[in-house]
Amino acid sequence: MTSTSAPKPAAPSRTRRVVAITLVVIAVLIVGFFLFASLYADWLWYSQLGFLRVLATQWGGRAVMFLIGFLGMAVPVWLVIQLAYRLRPVYARLSSQLDRYQEVVEPLRRLAMWGIPIFFGFFAGFAASAQWETTALWLNGVKTLTTDPQFHLDTGFYLFALPFYTGLVGFASATLLVCLLVSAVVTYLYGSVRIGQRELRISKAARIQLAVIAGLYILLQAVSLWLDRYKTMVEPGDRITGPGYTEVNATIPGQTILAVIALIVAILFFVTAFIGRWRYPLVATALLIVSAIVLGVAYPWFVTTVQVKPNQLALEKPYYQRNLVQTKLAYGVAGMQDIAYKAATDAQAGQLRADAATTAQIRIMDPAIISPTVKQLEQYRSYYQFKDPLDVDRYDIGGVSQDTVVSLRELNMEQLGAGASWQNTTLVYTHGYGMVVAKGTDRTGDGDPVFLERGIPASGFLTNEENFEPRVYFGEDSPEYSIVGAPKGSPPVELDYPSSNGITESKSTFQGNGGPNVGSFFNRLIYALKFQSEQILFSDNITDKSQILYDRDPLTRVSKAAPYLTLDSDPYPTVVDGHIVWVVDGYTTSANYPYSATVSLSQAIADSNNPAPRYTLDNINYIRNSVKATVDAYSGKVTLYSWDSQDPLLKAWQKVYPSTIKPMTDMSGELMSHVRYPTDLFKVQRAILGTYHVTSAQSFYQQDNLWTTPNDPQKPDRLQPPYYLTMQMPTQPSPEFSMFSTFIPKSNGGETARNVLLGYLAVDSNAGDKAGEKRSDYGKLRMLEIDAASTVPGPGQVQNMFDSQPSVSQFLNLLKQGQSAVLNGNLLTLPLGGGLIYVQPVFVQSSGETKLPKLQKVLVAFGNNVAFEDTLDQALNALFGGNSGAAAGDSNTTPTPNPLPSSSASSTPGTGGSGGGTSNNAEYQAWLKAAQQAMLDRDAAMKAGDWTAYGTADKALTDAVQHLIALGGP
Repeated sequence: MTSTSAPKPAAPSRTRRVVAITLVVIAVLIVGFFLFASLYADWLWYSQLGFLRVLATQWGGRAVMFLIGFLGMAVPVWLVIQLAYRLRPVYARLSSQLDRYQEVVEPLRRLAMWGIPIFFGFFAGFAASAQWETTALWLNGVKTLTTDPQFHLDTGFYLFALPFYTGLVGFASATLLVCLLVSAVVTYLYGSVRIGQRELRISKAARIQLAVIAGLYILLQAVSLWLDRYKTMVEPGDRITGPGYTEVNATIPGQTILAVIALIVAILFFVTAFIGRWRYPLVATALLIVSAIVLGVAYPWFVTTVQVKPNQLALEKPYYQRNLVQTKLAYGVAGMQDIAYKAATDAQAGQLRADAATTAQIRIMDPAIISPTVKQLEQYRSYYQFKDPLDVDRYDIGGVSQDTVVSLRELNMEQLGAGASWQNTTLVYTHGYGMVVAKGTDRTGDGDPVFLERGIPASGFLTNEENFEPRVYFGEDSPEYSIVGAPKGSPPVELDYPSSNGITESKSTFQGNGGPNVGSFFNRLIYALKFQSEQILFSDNITDKSQILYDRDPLTRVSKAAPYLTLDSDPYPTVVDGHIVWVVDGYTTSANYPYSATVSLSQAIADSNNPAPRYTLDNINYIRNSVKATVDAYSGKVTLYSWDSQDPLLKAWQKVYPSTIKPMTDMSGELMSHVRYPTDLFKVQRAILGTYHVTSAQSFYQQDNLWTTPNDPQKPDRLQPPYYLTMQMPTQPSPEFSMFSTFIPKSNGGETARNVLLGYLAVDSNAGDKAGEKRSDYGKLRMLEIDAASTVPGPGQVQNMFDSQPSVSQFLNLLKQGQSAVLNGNLLTLPLGGGLIYVQPVFVQSSGETKLPKLQKVLVAFGNNVAFEDTLDQALNALFGGNSGAAAGDSNTTPTPNPLPSSSASSTPGTGGSGGGTSNNAEYQAWLKAAQQAMLDRDAAMKAGDWTAYGTADKALTDAVQHLIALGGP
């Protein structure tokens, strides 16, 4: 009998191991290089922009906080593991089950002793790095010199310190909980804690360790309870943000008592560490839990039920008043001027004579409607586009301020079609060209905008200025990236604009400093990886002078240069010192202002022009327009100006990011003349004023005067946006560029809802034209509170009046036949003639693919009086007895004859107006058929862009309508 030994296990292949290690190293290097490429590209971008310190501060802040968080968790966890293991009882008798546990754990002990702290450390580090801005604000916080009404602490404590202290206590508590859990596991595994025979045995070392950790944890809870007293100042309650009667008299004292009890419990745990008596801290802990239930839940409930609810106004009144005062301060509406306004509703001749300056500036060109018209008249090529809606600005024309609608001619790369090669989209089509500026107050005879600046090549009042730069490399619709620039003497390849004959083209070469250099092979490799484009690496058209332009949207550039700002959703282009620049408003916001009501930014800003945006910090209770930023449309240069130098948040951020913001005194007079009050801030303020326009706590409690912004009559499911206008409020000495919104009673809908005007809010948006000096009245809020005896219809009611007028609806119905569509423009409300006048332009456009809205009519209303004419000037005269006493901006316009005869109506809707019965004879039917055919022909000509045929059909339609009127038709 023979025996053979078992074969030896095959040794792992050395080659296989080397290959595996090599592959892992290569994979790590590839991932590392991709990460480096992304970081290095950011470094190049910030360096070129001149804001490298912002990036360095962010990286440094995150890195330091990660390290602090990592060490703050890993070191204590490592320490308690080491102590629990090294102080274990050497000769302790263990159960068979623990023996088996140790056999499993022992081979991995060293790895676990280091791996567990590192594991928890990484999680803690990432959590801490996300809070670096909170820490930075705490380190750089400033005093506000205003105090809260409860604890009389500087409000800077709530803005800067309280969030940090809360986060620090939370982090330390989590660390101690992990330490307590790990200590319990290790001491149990190694016999320091033994459970058996209804007995718990703990070694002295384990007792000291566990008791000290538990005591520290309870001590932190005492600190947390103490901080909770201050957190009541920013927590929403039943009706207000901040403590009411129950919180002041029950919750806050209860938290104080609980903090003291927790402190005593912590001391008892520390005592137990030395005397070994667990009964005292455990009984005290039970007492703490019972006290928390009694003082934190039961007693506040008792006070609310027995004292507050039966006597709510009397007891809560002082706290409601605190909330009123603090909320108005936090949203910048404390200085609003309330004006009692007894609105006239009867129209008389010459009633607008005293308001002639405002009447001349009433805007009839709706920037939300005329974008297709501007596109058809000014686009020139399909690869150009204009923003929809257009923006509103004002320019000094001949010494007179003129309200305008403006837009930039930007690229639309999606329309290149088959020409969308990498070379075309990156090297040739690199920029838009020119700005379009039209009068807001006037129209041509055909109903088109009256352009002040237009065309390719550009022509107009801007082009006539010296050094005007029309090229737009940085805009809202710029390509993702472009590569520009070339050595001197090189033939230009960047398309400026095509020629009218389609043969020659105007080309140029970018001469600015707008992006990182991609002349070196290494930089080309970096950006080839960033944009996943090998053409960047291999293209022969890229030279040592080439720059790559990206992140070109003005909001993106400003947000990267000032990451602490919340940006207004409506940047607008203007011309300053010969350069097109984007103006962007930046806000500092907080959710930690004491006793201030909370508002959702996304809900407050959403309206018919702007869907609900998303914000990192959506629910706020403090906001300031602290920064005005500009982005040069040619070079991409970002400049930040301090607009509210007294804002404590801005002061703190300037210490975090020093030397990034210029003082307001550096702003030129021309830039100041185009600065306006920001839209989103005004929307937030009007949202808060719907409730907080009242001054008495009793009215606030009774909620007998709640207002709301009316819905847009054209989009009833969305709020009406605020509008910019040059107008004069009753207390103003002269008309100023302003923004306004209206208020109607707030209701839950249904038949009880009333659409009558209760309030009219306007803000002075003219910052002046002096370099570095803001007008004293800029930002002044004025509220007209409509007298209860004056029943002024709201926007919805006025729109219904317009739509229900027989003399209006009949004419509009005639236009809607065939392929025409009638578009109602923005419904403007102005304080004129001692009352409130409504103005709405009416546009007509083809319903086909070629849309060209033309202003054909203007509707106006004053009280229950309505007029409907070809021009605003005619409509005002018709409304006010044949002579309004003032001339509108279109008073010199002679409209091309159109199918809408003039009509006006007085008294109540549906009772007045011109028109008569409808004839049924053959002649009438023939002319009606001719009118309908002429409309079809006119719409077909409009759709085809055949303006000769359009004019012929329009004349035929006019003749037919005139015959219909002569025969007694509408």
